[in-house]
Amino acid sequence: MNERLRALAGEVEREIAGVYRWIDEVALANHRKTLDAFHEYRVSEFHFRGSTGYGYGDPGREVLDRVWARVFGAESALVRTQIVSGTHALALAFYGLCRPGDQLVAVGRPYDTLERVIGIKARVPGSLTDLGVGYRQVDLDGNGRPDKAALVAALTRSTKVVFLQRSGGYDWRPALDIEAMAGLIGLVKSHAPHARVVVDNCYGEFTEVREPSEVGADLVCGSLIKNPGGGLAPTGGYVAGCAECVELAAARLTAPGLGREVGASLYNLRLLYQGFYLAPHFVSEALKGAVFSARLMERLGYEVKPGYADRRSDTIQGIRLGTPERVIAFCRGIQKASPVDAHAFPEPAPLPGYADGVVMAAGTFVQGASLELTADAPFREPFAVYLQGGLSREYVKLGVLTAIQEMNKLQ
Repeated sequence: MNERLRALAGEVEREIAGVYRWIDEVALANHRKTLDAFHEYRVSEFHFRGSTGYGYGDPGREVLDRVWARVFGAESALVRTQIVSGTHALALAFYGLCRPGDQLVAVGRPYDTLERVIGIKARVPGSLTDLGVGYRQVDLDGNGRPDKAALVAALTRSTKVVFLQRSGGYDWRPALDIEAMAGLIGLVKSHAPHARVVVDNCYGEFTEVREPSEVGADLVCGSLIKNPGGGLAPTGGYVAGCAECVELAAARLTAPGLGREVGASLYNLRLLYQGFYLAPHFVSEALKGAVFSARLMERLGYEVKPGYADRRSDTIQGIRLGTPERVIAFCRGIQKASPVDAHAFPEPAPLPGYADGVVMAAGTFVQGASLELTADAPFREPFAVYLQGGLSREYVKLGVLTAIQEMNKLQ
């Protein structure tokens, strides 16, 4: 590392020390919530033993659901390794709640992988629109914030689901924080009390002291290989919220009449419990890494979102690099500083569910685990890269400094 970059990193560390304090406060509050839940449900070693076959009568699986619901302030939760991704969890929510003739209203453009689930651009076989569910999108305002007047205008008697996405995804917009989300949920409930609010919570868990289900969301969905898996969950996803809605989602995961009563946990329960317990700490480390990355890249002249001192509601750090060459170089630097597959060279390539090619750095112990340090970018304007996760801020620091050095080679 050249001396100039080393000195700049030291200056940045001193600048951001105060920002770390509120991250520590959030982590402490969330750790208290998880500890209280473990105590309330008397989590014991035998809960980690798992089940096989149909998975009937699995006490560890049942207690994990209760712990999860308690932490999320929800009536019920469904935490399963059979849920393969956050997209799958959201699909369970949509298909569980919607019927032919109903309407789904999305606030903002949904994440790329949901376009085919909904059938936004074409009637994809098996998509919601293919099954007769209407779709309407309420675009964000010029600042990337929800347009409340447009949302109210979009609500009708047929609106069954209003969909909120917490993270900005691949859109250059701020994350939807809990306070703003509470206002939107209240707005929906006052104008369309029959509608259910579903929240994509991916990348947002434990970044604030409240979760969407604590401010009125009917269903909250996410992936275990992101924040709530704590870097230990090998796979899986969850839905949490009102008991009726969770049961409807569970019926789509297995079958009506079976619902949540089946689904073997095999030998994964210890990792799910332990990861969930540790998640508040690892999320705080990822947030600190994001703060460091934002300020360092700002000092180097790049536009970032959010800014280093902004309050955060997800673990994603957007960095606008401006050229495809810089995007590739940055991702190769993150890969080079990874513990797994560090010798690999990321290249833009098609991925299932994405409209554009994606370049992705993910030298992770669990494939694609975004709470471990990853970076990816859709290969399109404005050529921004999205840095995610980091189980330690030191790991993020090493990764970003290596990425900068790779970009410097382009000069």
